[in-house]
Amino acid sequence: MSINDGKTMHPHAGHRQRMKDRFVRYGLDNFDDHNVLEILLFYAIPRGDINPVAHELISRFGKLSDVFDAPIEELKKVSGIGDNAATLIKLIPQISRRYMISRSISVADVYLTDSKKAGRFIVPYFYGEREETVYMICLDAKCKVLNCRMMFRGEVNSANVSMRKIVENALAYSTTSVIIAHNHPSGIALPSKEDERTTERIIDALGSVDIALADHIVVADEDFVSMADNGFFRRR
Repeated sequence: MSINDGKTMHPHAGHRQRMKDRFVRYGLDNFDDHNVLEILLFYAIPRGDINPVAHELISRFGKLSDVFDAPIEELKKVSGIGDNAATLIKLIPQISRRYMISRSISVADVYLTDSKKAGRFIVPYFYGEREETVYMICLDAKCKVLNCRMMFRGEVNSANVSMRKIVENALAYSTTSVIIAHNHPSGIALPSKEDERTTERIIDALGSVDIALADHIVVADEDFVSMADNGFFRRR
């Protein structure tokens, strides 16, 4: 232990402060991945040397993004990672997703008049998602966004997507047309046969109340494909 003005100081306090000062001055650009985890974990593990814990996380999971994507129970298998540290790690991708959504234009000002605008609008909603998730965008007659809502989470197929819930949500906003979007977390942004079958059912369900399905957008990472643009709606 070191002594300062009669008070016992934590032996790693100086290192922690230097790391924080380095971040404040330079940001994370000159930090290695394990250093990023180390400075993050200062706020969940108040004492001790965090450097070996950060190295073990990278060693076990492979790279920084894989650490953030790892299940909580797997994170807690790393020595030194308890409930607080695992929860903090899992917060990062979710906060990042909310940040990306928050940066997008206010819904009140958005007009999705083509697939490119629709894709750019919806992609941030899937940032960091590890499960298939379905969003529904309700539009008025001028293609102004009335509402954007997550409708379903889990495997996206015709059995798990409730047509009644889609129709009820559309009617609640006096919707003229709808855009459906879902993600392929570990695949590519190309519609599957199951996606096509689900789209057929949505078209029929919305058509029964005179609401059009304008598009179904498939997202993978920052890429997206419009089923309207690829000709699916014309082939129907």
